[in-house]
Amino acid sequence: MEVTKAGKIADIPMYRLEDCVNGMPFFIGKIDGCDEEEIEHWGTPHRHNGFSIDILLKGTIRQAIDFKQYEVTAPAIMLMEPDQVHQHAMGDDVELINISFTPDFLVPEMRGVISCWHCIFNSGMVPLTEEQLEELLAYARLLKQEYESDKVRKEAVLRNLLNAMVITIGRISEPSNAWLNGENSQYNMARQFKVLVDQHFHEKTQVSDYAEMLFVTPGHLNDTVKSLLGRNAKYVIDEKRTMEAKRLLYWGEHSVKQIAARLNFEDDAYFNRFFKKHTGLTPASFQKTTREKYN
Repeated sequence: MEVTKAGKIADIPMYRLEDCVNGMPFFIGKIDGCDEEEIEHWGTPHRHNGFSIDILLKGTIRQAIDFKQYEVTAPAIMLMEPDQVHQHAMGDDVELINISFTPDFLVPEMRGVISCWHCIFNSGMVPLTEEQLEELLAYARLLKQEYESDKVRKEAVLRNLLNAMVITIGRISEPSNAWLNGENSQYNMARQFKVLVDQHFHEKTQVSDYAEMLFVTPGHLNDTVKSLLGRNAKYVIDEKRTMEAKRLLYWGEHSVKQIAARLNFEDDAYFNRFFKKHTGLTPASFQKTTREKYN
């Protein structure tokens, strides 16, 4: 990883959970104070391929997620989705429990219960009451105990405990219950579409691309997505591309031309028009204003 003199990075490192933790798509561990090496590691902008739940037990953390700054004091939970660029600033008095897992670690039935992962994990920082903290710690203790064991069907037990914990977090972070929906074919299609967009947005930019993968017509896919998410399918694709462009502009040292090529735009002029349409700013203006605001 190359760090530029401006403190930005030439490319944003992606840490894969399977590569870091003995090939397992789930991890739970505790941080009880940080030494200088750990502080430097967490302070470097990076992202993960999985979801992350941090239960802050003690101390205060300053954290940047994408291009927003947060400061959170215990007790609280910090939630992140895959691909979000983040960095932490924490002191040696911080105590937290980290739980990380890949999207496919949850059992299929769970993916049917929760229709809006974004609703839960985009909450960022959520303060906890003592009662809420104790409820989450009960799950964390069971998860840690099982994770460190060699018992039969260990992974199945971890999956089911995690399922229950995520539902509990949903109740806390989104009490409106917008994340909870019954299982039906429409929700299945919308979920599958969102997963495919997350995987292929760099090279597949049209609704017809995803409709073909889902074996439906573009019109049917668009109507289904709009009825459930309130936004048509093309908007969801463009929103993902715009967010990735914002991350690269804020965190990286890529030229507009390089970002345009990376996101499969015909040229940088088309990328400029696209970005301004969706944000109201040119890429250069966005980069300047966000860096001035958050640095």
